[in-house]
Amino acid sequence: MLVFPGLDPLLDRLGGRSILVIGDLMVDQFVIGTVDRISPEAPVPIVRFDHETWRLGGAANVANNVVALGGRVDAIGVVGTDPDGSRLLADLAGRSIGTAGIISDASRCTTRKLRVVTTRNQQVARIDYEGDSEIDSSIEAAVVRRIGELAASAQAIVISDYLKGVVTPHVAAAAVHAARTHGIPLLVDPKVPHIERYAGATVVTPNHHEAESVTHMRIRSAADAQEAARRFRDRAGTDAVLITRGEQGMWLLGPDGKDGQDVEIELPAEAREVADVTGAGDTVISALALASAAGASLADAARLANRAAGVVVGKFGPATVTVEELRQSTVALRPST
Repeated sequence: MLVFPGLDPLLDRLGGRSILVIGDLMVDQFVIGTVDRISPEAPVPIVRFDHETWRLGGAANVANNVVALGGRVDAIGVVGTDPDGSRLLADLAGRSIGTAGIISDASRCTTRKLRVVTTRNQQVARIDYEGDSEIDSSIEAAVVRRIGELAASAQAIVISDYLKGVVTPHVAAAAVHAARTHGIPLLVDPKVPHIERYAGATVVTPNHHEAESVTHMRIRSAADAQEAARRFRDRAGTDAVLITRGEQGMWLLGPDGKDGQDVEIELPAEAREVADVTGAGDTVISALALASAAGASLADAARLANRAAGVVVGKFGPATVTVEELRQSTVALRPST
């Protein structure tokens, strides 16, 4: 791990910060078993069932990451009136995540991603239960009202967009308006087809492939990332851009400090080992939002997000990282006494 002198004081300030998470709430189901032969019916592995697990996914995983880092969170989104929706609401409430902003819609199913995985964490297949059409006007109006009501008690707002229909133009505009009204940062984990909807956000966090798609350029070096961040910011109309580049780390562009001058920083990847990158972007934006709510500079918020990502990719599936794990990540850097 890289030296981060201000990490401990920043971690001390995260507790109790209030974040509003808006977006596509999901359930992640893992069916886990062993594979020792191929089916005689088709060239596919036969998975002998061992056990299954359920986790929060999408925007729900963002909310879960905020709580794991000591923050308080209200979630805004849409679920179906189905068993998966009931499971999701109960799981959120059980983790002290506010659910007053979640709308139930009988016309939609709750998004569930079912992954068939071996006991060695090798994915065999994935089945998605979902509807990705945009929410209808009455549900949209209810979501917009919830944003207006809950933003008043938030210190930062996050949009977690997975293209499942919740982040409509009106919903995105309501989030931008709420952030401006209350003078708080708005952070967006984006999807390419919605790029124009995020104009006015404080920070947007595209991954490597999303940045390439929006900027129509290949990113193969730090210089490429620098240029892509500039183009992305111009196209999206946001204040800052943090491009996550996997094993190549991150690239940050945005105003920092009282003078409003741009900083451009390359952050090398901090992962010691990578087990699974699923949900890593959720961890990045959660840490970034909490640090911003705690008054950290943009650069320090990005460093914290980079450190959190380095820890969470060592875990399987959508996972969280705790303050204590982040503190322990610096132990090897400290001289023995």
